[in-house]
Amino acid sequence: MARMHRLSAVLAATALFVGSVQAQQVVYPAKGQSPDQQKKDEYECHQWAVKQSGFDPTKPPAPAAAAPAPATTATGTTPGAGVRGAARGAVVGEVVGGDAGAGAAAGAVAARGQSRRQNAAQQQQAAQQEQQAASSQQATYTKARAACLEGRGYTVK
Repeated sequence: MARMHRLSAVLAATALFVGSVQAQQVVYPAKGQSPDQQKKDEYECHQWAVKQSGFDPTKPPAPAAAAPAPATTATGTTPGAGVRGAARGAVVGEVVGGDAGAGAAAGAVAARGQSRRQNAAQQQQAAQQEQQAASSQQATYTKARAACLEGRGYTVK
């Protein structure tokens, strides 16, 4: 559940970023183009930039087609992590202290905690990679749109 909230937050931040960057680009008709001509040119350059970059700032980002998230239990651990940890802990507990039961309990708790941390780290890394890819596409779109408009006689800042 926390993963969905985190992903939603990343997507919302990306959408805000895209909108703000697009709004910051200013186009001036340097060769006396009419407002109607400027609208037409901006629309055509937008279409061309979308084709060049694969990014369309007028549409929300598509859900990532990344690899499926690893299966987790209700507590966020990978299924079987506690059992594997208990088995390891029982062996260590028996060898070190002669108490396999205490070792198994400690091993299960430690393994579940480690599993949760690993799963959270993987989810965070995937969200960062998605954000970097979106930022890269957005930058390519902005450059392509500016190049198109400059080629048509506009000053783009």
